[in-house]
Amino acid sequence: MRRIYFSGINGIGMSGIAKILKEQGEIVEGSDLEYKDITKSLEDLGIKVHIGQTVENIEDFNPDLYVYSTAIKTTNPEYIYAKSKGIKMERRGQVLADIANKFENSIAVAGTHGKTTTSSMMSLCFMCKDPYVVVGGIIPTLNSNSHLGKSSYFVMEADESDNSFLYLYPKYSVITNIEPDHLEHHGNFNNLEHSFIKFIEQTKEKVVLSKDCPNIKSLDLSEYKDKLIYYSVEESADIYAKNIRVNNGITKYEVIMNEKSLGEFTLKVPGLHNVKNSLPVIYLSEINGVDLEYVRKTLSSFTGAKRRYQVIYNDEIKVIDDYAHHPTEIKATITAARTNEKGKLTVIFEPHRYTRTKFFMNDFAKSLSLADKIILLPIYAASEENTTGISSEDLCNKIKEIDSKKDVSVMLPNEVMEYIYLNYEPGDVYIFMGAGTVSKFAYRLVNKIKE
Repeated sequence: MRRIYFSGINGIGMSGIAKILKEQGEIVEGSDLEYKDITKSLEDLGIKVHIGQTVENIEDFNPDLYVYSTAIKTTNPEYIYAKSKGIKMERRGQVLADIANKFENSIAVAGTHGKTTTSSMMSLCFMCKDPYVVVGGIIPTLNSNSHLGKSSYFVMEADESDNSFLYLYPKYSVITNIEPDHLEHHGNFNNLEHSFIKFIEQTKEKVVLSKDCPNIKSLDLSEYKDKLIYYSVEESADIYAKNIRVNNGITKYEVIMNEKSLGEFTLKVPGLHNVKNSLPVIYLSEINGVDLEYVRKTLSSFTGAKRRYQVIYNDEIKVIDDYAHHPTEIKATITAARTNEKGKLTVIFEPHRYTRTKFFMNDFAKSLSLADKIILLPIYAASEENTTGISSEDLCNKIKEIDSKKDVSVMLPNEVMEYIYLNYEPGDVYIFMGAGTVSKFAYRLVNKIKE
């Protein structure tokens, strides 16, 4: 048994790996800056979690392996100690690859967005094969972001943000889309594209990728054509959806694979993007011998991963918690809400990172403008320094440039709570959106309304 220490163990990717290693018999401990729901799930497995990161934590544990996330800086006291003592150090992605690359039937889901929902769908559809699972969100059916299986299958979410997906050599991979993001790490979009090409090269058997993504279509992938499988909701492909229709929030569609109809499928999670997300799941299920009726039933009952259009209150008003923090994700979520909801739509958005806010300023403004009302919270720094002086007020002004009549404002979290509580009307829909702290304010609002 190894002694393994995780700095930043509350991270959704870190915690999933920590759980798997603990359940495999390793001695696991870790630390993070604050107590969260995920902390309790770790403690329930017998993993000690220190709140606060100090030299004493790691010194007392004396690990064989030190695991750190992208959020851990080289100035972190635990990082400095591990390095100074010559303790073996690995990034989160390396540790995931150390586990996953040993599996005969590994499935890695990558993409700028959609990968958590797709990998969650995949995990549940393959549950009849009892796979190992590590994904970037809590799957309500499992009430976890991981699952310790007993088969040769491993379903995982592959993270391109820091290139850690390039440690993986999966049998199958999925690429939902490729768009500019995390350029503070990659430098430019061209570098990011080359990382995805490398990921395709490292996939052993089949790569299932979206034909609807312009940036994927523009790549020269002729060298890998024998392993590529395309999916689409817009045109014919190796697997595609047609006759897509929505009625009372339920989406029905027919799936064609290799020119043969697989029949009708149903989704209760809204949005055309979720129809797209289901197609690589159906394809890989079919070629791996998963019963199609099992897949059909699983997808029809799929409620989404936590914080992916998660309805947390539905009475006089509806409150939705959503992770969208990229312009394309925001557009997809609001478009889905327009199809699914009937009331006035207010988006409470917390921009994530100064660099992302500045880079996507115009795109954020266009996507958010699709809502009836927009409330912007201060930018969530995510350990970044604000070197350019960018602020949510700049995004507010950009939205007003696009639509001078648009109801948009900047508020502090407590002001948002008070404003909504005093002004909501029956039927109103509120989407709390972002990757930072915005989720907890959605729950505070719900608690306030219930009280």
